Amino acid sequence: MSIDRDTFENTSEEELADLSVPDQVLGFLVANDDRAFKAREVASQLGADEGAVSTALSRLKERGLVEHKATYWAVTDDEDRLEGYSGYERATALFNERLGAEDKESWREHAPGESHPNVESEQ
Repeated sequence: MSIDRDTFENTSEEELADLSVPDQVLGFLVANDDRAFKAREVASQLGADEGAVSTALSRLKERGLVEHKATYWAVTDDEDRLEGYSGYERATALFNERLGAEDKESWREHAPGESHPNVESEQ
């Protein structure tokens, strides 16, 4: 799998070696959690082998980290399960580095009118 030059220059050797295909797949789906993808689309975006991505998706599904419907895959919305997965932190850090960390205040400005039950009112 190829990586861009910026990632090559700015990511430690340990981080590059530690990020497995499942970690990459999960990181990609987390970074795009508002969408569902076909396995071949994920493979294309990551520059990975489609067979390896399909295997990773199946294993991530067994762990309850991704959901599957027809030919589409999406990350679970179970944040506790995601946070319990050891590769999640590494993948999230790498994608935050590449794409920038999520700005939760900006997200809240565009969120639907009703707040989530776990979010305290800011009034």
